[in-house]
Amino acid sequence: MSEETVPQQGGSGQPKGLLQQMEELMAALNADLSALDADLQAAGDADRRSGEEEQVG
Repeated sequence: MSEETVPQQGGSGQPKGLLQQMEELMAALNADLSALDADLQAAGDADRRSGEEEQVG
């Protein structure tokens, strides 16, 4: 049997329900998107600062 078809076990030895799996995946996705957003905003701020320095100099 492949890993995808075997239900994952929780800490209590009970298989996780589909809703719990989806909530965990959504939480992980939300965290990843938040980190990506922060990285993109930081990169945009750095680009704006370097553009202002070029115009002044």
